[in-house]
Amino acid sequence: MADIAFLLLIFFLVATTMNTDTGLVRMLPPMPPEDQPQDEIKVKERNLFLVFINGRGDIMAGAAGKQEAIDLRQLKDRTKEFILNPLDDENLPEKANKDIELPDGGKWVYPVSEGVVSLQTTRDTGYQSYIMVQNELTRAFNEVRDEVAQRKFGAKFADLPEELRNAVSKAVPLKISEAEPRNIKK
Repeated sequence: MADIAFLLLIFFLVATTMNTDTGLVRMLPPMPPEDQPQDEIKVKERNLFLVFINGRGDIMAGAAGKQEAIDLRQLKDRTKEFILNPLDDENLPEKANKDIELPDGGKWVYPVSEGVVSLQTTRDTGYQSYIMVQNELTRAFNEVRDEVAQRKFGAKFADLPEELRNAVSKAVPLKISEAEPRNIKK
């Protein structure tokens, strides 16, 4: 009887599928040394795109002091416009021409956006709302990378070899900052 129970236990352990946790793929910066002072990083106001999610899942987005309520479906397009600044608008982020090394030894000069998307939530923001906003922000960066890869290399970002993907990632860095959640008093 014990052998049969053991075999059944092994069968169920092997045959059962486990749910895998899903999460956000983010490369975090390395921890600074303990003796290094923590200075605040100053970002010019025009280089900052603020996205705020409240407890009801409402989204406010825009430049500091110019945020407005938007729908989740608008967030991707607004973020892409912010990243690209196609008309060199003085209210959108600055661009800096940077030399990007190509795998063949050549150089590629690309105007890299200095813009940073800052995401802030309240303590009662739902996880689903947070993930949906994160997905839209990531989708915006991915679409910009696809467009840049298509223009420069004639292929989508995901279809490029790793060396070229690294070059496009340097041209369009994923700059999403997460601010500490706010406490909203009722």
